[in-house]
Amino acid sequence: MDGLDMQVLEATLRWSAGGHRFTLVTVARTWGSAPRPPGAWMVIRGDGQVIGSVSGGCIEDDLIQRILAGEFAGQTMPRIVRYGVSADEAHRFGLPCGGTLELVLEPAPEQALLTDLAERLTAGQLALRCVDLGSGCVTISPGSATDSLEWDGQKLSTPHGPAWRLLIIGAGQISHYLATMALALGYRVYICDPRSEYAGTWQVPGTHYVAGMPDDAVIELNLDPRSAVVALTHDPKLDDMALLEALKSPAFYVGALGSHANNDKRRARLLEYFDLSASEVDRLHGPVGLPIGSRTPPEIAVSILAEMTSEKNGVCARPRIVINDPHACHIP
Repeated sequence: MDGLDMQVLEATLRWSAGGHRFTLVTVARTWGSAPRPPGAWMVIRGDGQVIGSVSGGCIEDDLIQRILAGEFAGQTMPRIVRYGVSADEAHRFGLPCGGTLELVLEPAPEQALLTDLAERLTAGQLALRCVDLGSGCVTISPGSATDSLEWDGQKLSTPHGPAWRLLIIGAGQISHYLATMALALGYRVYICDPRSEYAGTWQVPGTHYVAGMPDDAVIELNLDPRSAVVALTHDPKLDDMALLEALKSPAFYVGALGSHANNDKRRARLLEYFDLSASEVDRLHGPVGLPIGSRTPPEIAVSILAEMTSEKNGVCARPRIVINDPHACHIP
Protein backbone atom coordinates (compact mmCIF):
# COMPACT_ATOMS: atom_id res chain seq x y z
CA MET A 1 0.00 0.00 0.00
CA ASP A 2 1.50 3.35 -0.99
CA GLY A 3 1.70 6.34 1.32
CA LEU A 4 -1.38 8.09 -0.07
CA ASP A 5 -3.61 5.04 0.34
CA MET A 6 -2.30 4.54 3.88
CA GLN A 7 -3.37 8.11 4.62
CA VAL A 8 -6.84 7.17 3.36
CA LEU A 9 -7.02 4.18 5.70
CA GLU A 10 -5.84 6.26 8.66
CA ALA A 11 -8.45 8.91 7.86
CA THR A 12 -11.27 6.33 7.84
CA LEU A 13 -10.26 5.19 11.31
CA ARG A 14 -10.15 8.75 12.67
CA TRP A 15 -13.44 9.73 11.11
CA SER A 16 -15.18 6.55 12.17
CA ALA A 17 -13.98 7.02 15.75
CA GLY A 18 -15.30 10.59 15.60
CA GLY A 19 -18.75 9.45 14.50
CA HIS A 20 -18.49 10.83 10.94
CA ARG A 21 -20.06 9.20 7.91
CA PHE A 22 -17.85 8.72 4.88
CA THR A 23 -17.70 7.00 1.51
CA LEU A 24 -14.73 4.85 0.51
CA VAL A 25 -13.91 4.96 -3.21
CA THR A 26 -11.69 2.42 -5.02
CA VAL A 27 -10.49 2.58 -8.62
CA ALA A 28 -11.63 -0.82 -9.94
CA ARG A 29 -10.77 -0.51 -13.64
CA THR A 30 -9.34 1.98 -16.12
CA TRP A 31 -9.34 2.27 -19.89
CA GLY A 32 -7.04 4.48 -21.92
CA SER A 33 -5.05 7.06 -20.00
CA ALA A 34 -5.97 7.33 -16.33
CA PRO A 35 -4.32 9.45 -13.62
CA ARG A 36 -4.50 6.80 -10.86
CA PRO A 37 -4.03 3.01 -11.13
CA PRO A 38 -6.60 0.32 -10.26
CA GLY A 39 -6.68 -0.20 -6.51
CA ALA A 40 -6.11 3.49 -5.67
CA TRP A 41 -8.21 4.76 -2.78
CA MET A 42 -10.05 7.92 -1.83
CA VAL A 43 -12.36 8.66 1.08
CA ILE A 44 -14.94 11.48 1.23
CA ARG A 45 -16.49 12.57 4.49
CA GLY A 46 -20.12 13.55 4.71
CA ASP A 47 -19.21 17.23 4.95
CA GLY A 48 -17.06 17.08 1.80
CA GLN A 49 -13.60 16.65 3.30
CA VAL A 50 -11.49 14.32 1.15
CA ILE A 51 -8.28 12.30 1.48
CA GLY A 52 -6.69 10.54 -1.48
CA SER A 53 -7.53 10.81 -5.15
CA VAL A 54 -8.83 8.87 -8.15
CA SER A 55 -8.14 11.44 -10.90
CA GLY A 56 -6.67 14.86 -11.48
CA GLY A 57 -9.42 16.57 -9.48
CA CYS A 58 -12.57 16.93 -11.59
CA ILE A 59 -13.98 13.53 -10.68
CA GLU A 60 -13.26 14.19 -7.03
CA ASP A 61 -15.17 17.47 -7.28
CA ASP A 62 -18.15 15.73 -8.88
CA LEU A 63 -18.25 13.00 -6.24
CA ILE A 64 -18.01 15.56 -3.43
CA GLN A 65 -20.94 17.50 -4.87
CA ARG A 66 -23.02 14.33 -5.22
CA ILE A 67 -22.31 13.34 -1.62
CA LEU A 68 -23.08 16.84 -0.31
CA ALA A 69 -26.35 16.72 -2.26
CA GLY A 70 -27.27 13.54 -0.39
CA GLU A 71 -27.25 11.25 -3.42
CA PHE A 72 -25.92 8.30 -1.40
CA ALA A 73 -27.56 9.18 1.93
CA GLY A 74 -28.95 6.16 3.76
CA GLN A 75 -27.31 3.68 1.39
CA THR A 76 -25.19 0.86 2.75
CA MET A 77 -24.58 -1.32 -0.32
CA PRO A 78 -21.49 -0.76 -2.48
CA ARG A 79 -22.11 0.40 -6.04
CA ILE A 80 -20.34 1.08 -9.34
CA VAL A 81 -19.84 4.58 -10.74
CA ARG A 82 -18.29 5.16 -14.17
CA TYR A 83 -16.71 8.30 -15.62
CA GLY A 84 -15.52 9.11 -19.11
CA VAL A 85 -17.70 6.68 -21.04
CA SER A 86 -18.24 9.25 -23.80
CA ALA A 87 -15.71 11.62 -25.35
CA ASP A 88 -17.70 14.60 -24.04
CA GLU A 89 -17.73 13.22 -20.51
CA ALA A 90 -14.02 12.40 -20.68
CA HIS A 91 -13.33 15.99 -21.71
CA ARG A 92 -15.63 17.35 -19.01
CA PHE A 93 -13.82 15.44 -16.27
CA GLY A 94 -10.34 16.05 -17.62
CA LEU A 95 -9.56 12.45 -18.51
CA PRO A 96 -6.80 12.47 -21.16
CA CYS A 97 -6.94 10.50 -24.41
CA GLY A 98 -10.46 9.20 -23.85
CA GLY A 99 -9.64 7.67 -20.46
CA THR A 100 -12.39 5.92 -18.50
CA LEU A 101 -12.61 5.12 -14.80
CA GLU A 102 -14.77 2.51 -13.12
CA LEU A 103 -15.10 3.15 -9.40
CA VAL A 104 -16.51 1.11 -6.54
CA LEU A 105 -18.19 3.27 -3.88
CA GLU A 106 -18.79 1.97 -0.37
CA PRO A 107 -21.15 4.44 1.39
CA ALA A 108 -20.89 2.73 4.79
CA PRO A 109 -17.69 0.67 5.21
CA GLU A 110 -17.50 -1.27 8.45
CA GLN A 111 -15.07 0.17 11.00
CA ALA A 112 -14.13 -3.22 12.48
CA LEU A 113 -12.91 -4.47 9.10
CA LEU A 114 -10.93 -1.29 8.41
CA THR A 115 -9.34 -1.63 11.85
CA ASP A 116 -8.52 -5.26 11.09
CA LEU A 117 -6.83 -4.23 7.85
CA ALA A 118 -4.83 -1.48 9.56
CA GLU A 119 -3.65 -3.86 12.28
CA ARG A 120 -2.46 -6.41 9.71
CA LEU A 121 -0.51 -3.75 7.81
CA THR A 122 1.00 -2.33 10.98
CA ALA A 123 2.19 -5.84 11.83
CA GLY A 124 3.90 -6.04 8.44
CA GLN A 125 1.44 -8.57 7.01
CA LEU A 126 -0.02 -8.84 3.51
CA ALA A 127 -3.82 -8.76 3.30
CA LEU A 128 -6.51 -9.30 0.69
CA ARG A 129 -9.70 -7.20 0.90
CA CYS A 130 -12.72 -8.50 -1.03
CA VAL A 131 -15.95 -6.57 -1.70
CA ASP A 132 -19.01 -8.40 -3.07
CA LEU A 133 -21.37 -5.84 -4.64
CA GLY A 134 -24.20 -8.35 -4.80
CA SER A 135 -24.31 -9.20 -1.11
CA GLY A 136 -22.49 -6.18 0.25
CA CYS A 137 -20.18 -8.55 2.12
CA VAL A 138 -16.62 -7.37 2.76
CA THR A 139 -13.91 -9.75 3.96
CA ILE A 140 -10.26 -9.37 5.01
CA SER A 141 -8.01 -12.42 4.65
CA PRO A 142 -4.27 -13.14 4.70
CA GLY A 143 -2.59 -12.10 1.45
CA SER A 144 0.42 -13.33 -0.48
CA ALA A 145 3.11 -11.73 -2.65
CA THR A 146 1.41 -13.15 -5.77
CA ASP A 147 -1.97 -11.49 -5.13
CA SER A 148 -3.18 -8.99 -7.71
CA LEU A 149 -6.26 -6.82 -8.10
CA GLU A 150 -9.23 -8.76 -9.50
CA TRP A 151 -12.50 -7.25 -10.67
CA ASP A 152 -15.25 -9.02 -12.62
CA GLY A 153 -17.92 -6.32 -12.31
CA GLN A 154 -19.39 -7.99 -9.24
CA LYS A 155 -16.53 -8.81 -6.89
CA LEU A 156 -13.49 -6.61 -6.22
CA SER A 157 -10.38 -8.07 -4.59
CA THR A 158 -7.55 -5.70 -3.72
CA PRO A 159 -4.19 -6.70 -2.24
CA HIS A 160 -2.77 -4.57 0.53
CA GLY A 161 0.67 -4.68 2.02
CA PRO A 162 2.74 -2.92 4.63
CA ALA A 163 4.48 0.33 3.77
CA TRP A 164 7.29 0.33 1.23
CA ARG A 165 10.58 0.45 3.10
CA LEU A 166 14.04 1.73 2.23
CA LEU A 167 17.17 0.90 4.21
CA ILE A 168 20.06 3.26 3.47
CA ILE A 169 23.55 2.21 4.50
CA GLY A 170 25.56 5.35 5.23
CA ALA A 171 24.52 8.71 6.64
CA GLY A 172 26.40 10.94 4.20
CA GLN A 173 25.18 13.79 2.02
CA ILE A 174 23.62 11.66 -0.72
CA SER A 175 21.72 9.75 1.95
CA HIS A 176 20.17 12.98 3.28
CA TYR A 177 18.69 13.79 -0.12
CA LEU A 178 17.69 10.19 -0.84
CA ALA A 179 15.93 9.84 2.51
CA THR A 180 14.05 13.13 2.13
CA MET A 181 12.85 12.27 -1.38
CA ALA A 182 11.94 8.71 -0.41
CA LEU A 183 9.81 9.99 2.47
CA ALA A 184 7.91 12.16 -0.02
CA LEU A 185 7.23 9.03 -2.10
CA GLY A 186 5.73 7.27 0.90
CA TYR A 187 8.66 5.06 1.92
CA ARG A 188 9.39 4.25 5.53
CA VAL A 189 13.09 5.13 5.64
CA TYR A 190 15.74 3.48 7.82
CA ILE A 191 19.37 4.60 8.18
CA CYS A 192 22.31 2.50 9.35
CA ASP A 193 25.83 3.84 9.79
CA PRO A 194 28.08 2.50 12.56
CA ARG A 195 30.56 5.36 12.05
CA SER A 196 30.08 7.76 14.93
CA GLU A 197 31.23 10.81 12.95
CA TYR A 198 28.29 10.30 10.55
CA ALA A 199 25.68 8.95 12.95
CA GLY A 200 25.94 12.02 15.14
CA THR A 201 25.10 14.39 12.28
CA TRP A 202 22.01 12.62 10.93
CA GLN A 203 19.08 15.04 11.01
CA VAL A 204 16.29 13.96 8.65
CA PRO A 205 12.92 14.05 10.46
CA GLY A 206 10.67 11.07 9.90
CA THR A 207 13.47 8.55 9.39
CA HIS A 208 14.40 5.68 11.71
CA TYR A 209 17.99 5.13 12.79
CA VAL A 210 19.06 1.48 13.08
CA ALA A 211 21.97 0.94 15.43
CA GLY A 212 24.61 -1.71 14.83
CA MET A 213 26.42 -3.07 11.80
CA PRO A 214 24.86 -3.10 8.30
CA ASP A 215 24.40 -6.88 8.05
CA ASP A 216 22.64 -6.92 11.42
CA ALA A 217 20.39 -4.05 10.30
CA VAL A 218 19.33 -5.98 7.19
CA ILE A 219 18.53 -9.06 9.25
CA GLU A 220 16.69 -7.04 11.90
CA LEU A 221 14.37 -5.44 9.33
CA ASN A 222 13.36 -8.84 7.95
CA LEU A 223 13.16 -7.55 4.38
CA ASP A 224 10.14 -8.38 2.24
CA PRO A 225 9.21 -7.78 -1.45
CA ARG A 226 8.30 -4.18 -0.53
CA SER A 227 11.79 -3.40 0.77
CA ALA A 228 14.83 -1.79 -0.87
CA VAL A 229 18.44 -1.51 0.28
CA VAL A 230 20.91 1.09 -1.00
CA ALA A 231 24.53 1.03 0.17
CA LEU A 232 26.13 4.49 0.02
CA THR A 233 29.12 4.50 2.38
CA HIS A 234 31.69 3.94 -0.40
CA ASP A 235 33.45 1.71 2.14
CA PRO A 236 33.49 -1.92 0.90
CA LYS A 237 33.79 -3.22 4.45
CA LEU A 238 30.43 -1.66 5.33
CA ASP A 239 28.57 -1.79 2.01
CA ASP A 240 29.46 -5.44 1.35
CA MET A 241 28.20 -6.44 4.81
CA ALA A 242 24.75 -5.13 3.92
CA LEU A 243 24.81 -6.60 0.41
CA LEU A 244 25.69 -10.09 1.67
CA GLU A 245 22.34 -10.28 3.45
CA ALA A 246 20.25 -8.04 1.18
CA LEU A 247 21.01 -9.98 -2.01
CA LYS A 248 19.72 -13.16 -0.38
CA SER A 249 16.51 -11.45 0.73
CA PRO A 250 13.26 -10.92 -1.22
CA ALA A 251 13.92 -7.14 -1.39
CA PHE A 252 12.76 -5.76 -4.74
CA TYR A 253 15.82 -3.51 -5.13
CA VAL A 254 19.43 -3.71 -3.91
CA GLY A 255 21.92 -1.09 -5.06
CA ALA A 256 25.43 0.09 -4.27
CA LEU A 257 27.28 3.32 -4.97
CA GLY A 258 30.51 3.17 -6.97
CA SER A 259 31.95 3.18 -10.47
CA HIS A 260 31.49 0.40 -13.02
CA ALA A 261 35.01 -0.84 -12.24
CA ASN A 262 34.45 -0.88 -8.49
CA ASN A 263 31.15 -2.67 -8.83
CA ASP A 264 32.67 -5.25 -11.16
CA LYS A 265 35.30 -5.90 -8.48
CA ARG A 266 32.52 -6.08 -5.88
CA ARG A 267 30.61 -8.69 -7.89
CA ALA A 268 33.74 -10.77 -8.33
CA ARG A 269 34.48 -10.48 -4.61
CA LEU A 270 30.97 -11.52 -3.60
CA LEU A 271 31.10 -14.55 -5.88
CA GLU A 272 34.58 -15.70 -4.90
CA TYR A 273 34.66 -15.20 -1.15
CA PHE A 274 31.09 -15.29 0.07
CA ASP A 275 28.16 -17.68 0.00
CA LEU A 276 26.23 -16.00 -2.81
CA SER A 277 25.03 -17.55 -6.05
CA ALA A 278 25.52 -15.95 -9.45
CA SER A 279 21.79 -15.23 -9.69
CA GLU A 280 21.86 -13.44 -6.33
CA VAL A 281 24.84 -11.30 -7.32
CA ASP A 282 23.11 -10.50 -10.63
CA ARG A 283 20.40 -8.72 -8.62
CA LEU A 284 22.82 -5.98 -7.61
CA HIS A 285 22.21 -2.54 -9.15
CA GLY A 286 25.69 -1.11 -9.37
CA PRO A 287 26.47 1.57 -10.20
CA VAL A 288 23.28 2.45 -8.38
CA GLY A 289 20.67 4.62 -10.15
CA LEU A 290 19.76 5.39 -13.73
CA PRO A 291 22.52 6.86 -15.94
CA ILE A 292 21.16 10.40 -16.26
CA GLY A 293 24.48 12.21 -15.99
CA SER A 294 23.98 12.94 -12.30
CA ARG A 295 26.91 14.50 -10.47
CA THR A 296 25.62 16.31 -7.39
CA PRO A 297 24.17 14.52 -4.32
CA PRO A 298 20.55 15.52 -5.09
CA GLU A 299 20.93 14.45 -8.73
CA ILE A 300 22.32 11.08 -7.64
CA ALA A 301 19.40 10.68 -5.23
CA VAL A 302 16.96 11.39 -8.08
CA SER A 303 18.65 8.76 -10.28
CA ILE A 304 18.45 6.16 -7.48
CA LEU A 305 14.77 6.78 -6.78
CA ALA A 306 13.99 6.75 -10.52
CA GLU A 307 15.53 3.29 -10.84
CA MET A 308 13.84 2.08 -7.66
CA THR A 309 10.49 3.30 -8.99
CA SER A 310 11.00 1.51 -12.31
CA GLU A 311 11.78 -1.74 -10.48
CA LYS A 312 8.82 -1.29 -8.12
CA ASN A 313 6.48 -0.76 -11.07
CA GLY A 314 7.92 -3.61 -13.12
CA VAL A 315 9.35 -1.38 -15.85
CA CYS A 316 12.75 -2.09 -17.38
CA ALA A 317 14.14 1.43 -17.33
CA ARG A 318 17.56 0.76 -18.82
CA PRO A 319 19.31 -2.09 -20.64
CA ARG A 320 21.07 -4.53 -18.37
CA ILE A 321 23.33 -7.35 -19.54
CA VAL A 322 22.77 -10.13 -17.03
CA ILE A 323 24.24 -13.39 -18.22
CA ASN A 324 22.43 -15.55 -15.71
CA ASP A 325 18.95 -14.08 -16.14
CA PRO A 326 17.20 -14.89 -19.46
CA HIS A 327 14.29 -12.62 -18.56
CA ALA A 328 16.30 -9.45 -17.99
CA CYS A 329 16.47 -6.60 -20.47
CA HIS A 330 19.39 -6.90 -22.86
CA ILE A 331 21.17 -4.47 -25.11
CA PRO A 332 20.12 -5.37 -28.68
